[in-house]
Amino acid sequence: MSVVILDFGSQYTHLIARRLRELRVYTVVLPGGAAPAEIERHQPEALILSGGPSSVFDPGAVRPHPEVLERGLPVLGICYGMQFLAQHFGGRVERSGRAEYGKALLTSYQGPLFAGLEGEVQVWMSHADAVTALPPGWQVVAQTAENPVAAIQDASGRLFGVQFHPEVAHTPKGMEILENFLAAAGVERSWTPGHALDAALDEVRAKAAGERVLLAVSGGVDSSTLALLLARAGVEHSAVFVDHGLLRLGEREEVERALSAAGVNLITVDARSRFLKALAGVSDPEQKRKIIGREFIAVFKEEARRLGPFRFLAQGTLYPDVIESAGGAGAANIKSHHNVGGLPAELGFELLEPFRFLFKDEVRELGLLLGLPDTIRLRHPFPGPGLAIRIIGPVDEEKLEILRRADDIFISALKDHGLYDEVWQALAVLTPVRSVGVTGDERRYGYVLALRAVTSSDGMTADWARLPHEFLDEVARKIPQRIPQIGRVVYDLTSKPPGTIEWE
Repeated sequence: MSVVILDFGSQYTHLIARRLRELRVYTVVLPGGAAPAEIERHQPEALILSGGPSSVFDPGAVRPHPEVLERGLPVLGICYGMQFLAQHFGGRVERSGRAEYGKALLTSYQGPLFAGLEGEVQVWMSHADAVTALPPGWQVVAQTAENPVAAIQDASGRLFGVQFHPEVAHTPKGMEILENFLAAAGVERSWTPGHALDAALDEVRAKAAGERVLLAVSGGVDSSTLALLLARAGVEHSAVFVDHGLLRLGEREEVERALSAAGVNLITVDARSRFLKALAGVSDPEQKRKIIGREFIAVFKEEARRLGPFRFLAQGTLYPDVIESAGGAGAANIKSHHNVGGLPAELGFELLEPFRFLFKDEVRELGLLLGLPDTIRLRHPFPGPGLAIRIIGPVDEEKLEILRRADDIFISALKDHGLYDEVWQALAVLTPVRSVGVTGDERRYGYVLALRAVTSSDGMTADWARLPHEFLDEVARKIPQRIPQIGRVVYDLTSKPPGTIEWE
């Protein structure tokens, strides 16, 4: 049994799935236009219609198959999904004339979706169209000052629509709203991390039993957990770690020590010169990612010829990578990831990506079940392109060395002050901007370094971390003292959305 989410291209579709898994519900994400037989195969107890970038007025907009809503299943429509429900059952949707984007407060709310909620209810809006007339028998169950139809419900109490996004962190009581929908739908809640591990093991064994697998390992939690998963599944694999010259200070040595201690047969490839040569003079962040992806694949092909043959290339790709690279139907491309959007059409391998529909915290849970040491399991996320996308503009060894040292000061200080585990991710960004400063009695013209730290549960949304002012003052003084090329330190106060966690 499951809840099936029909994906209409929202950047948050798989965040809905993650929230339901937190509520111990097995969740399946299918394309918005999935055939009824495909939906039925998953034995759904309820359906959720996601939001999306399209309008119900767009002729090419994806819509559910006409038979899907005839089964009598409980349905929750979110944003575009609500507008579709209203239009489908005879209501009216109109272009509102201006988009509503950001935080809003419900001025009134009632009914099963809002059971147990009291006081102020903040929600996150992101839409341009609006429901202006309800279908026969439906009622409004929530309003905001700007939107008189913020949530609707049919007479049976089994069909619901919300104009806002309950799945994002900017809707603080969104989990209660989703939980109320599950209760109204009578959905069984028995999904556990153990089920996720069993599903990943079953996928790996079904695809790669009796085959040899080449594993792209970075030393982070995703690829390290994947190495242990392949071993647990009994799949023969070679773990290849590429030093592309874009790593943090001492990272290569740390990776080699940690994975060797965990019993991984690690092969390190020194490709620093190769990557820096390919990146020389390149400023565009998308081009950097494409180049790094191309060189990664070239290195793996060379290693495959040397160590092979291999049928599969295994990667610790997570769903935030996929969805930001326009992995969902109709989704907008936010940025390409070197192991998703940057892959050449002809790999020479079949891809094995058992974490493709998991989030970072879920992989950490799998790592715990597989016995991954906490030194790796609880490490902050680090992008595959490494420091190349934390240097704005062209990359060279001098800038890399400056950034490595600054990043090390920042991360070390977080650990020393007991703040490292309080944030989801922390990083330093070397900007191309220089500013005038004074050292002693001398003028200094140094780089502006940006520090960024965010809090999050899954990486799909994030808020800037409220680090203590005394801590930021200490780090901002220490970095220019120890790295004379840096003249000024700033702190990034941008949340996601509208920004992404990384700058490029």
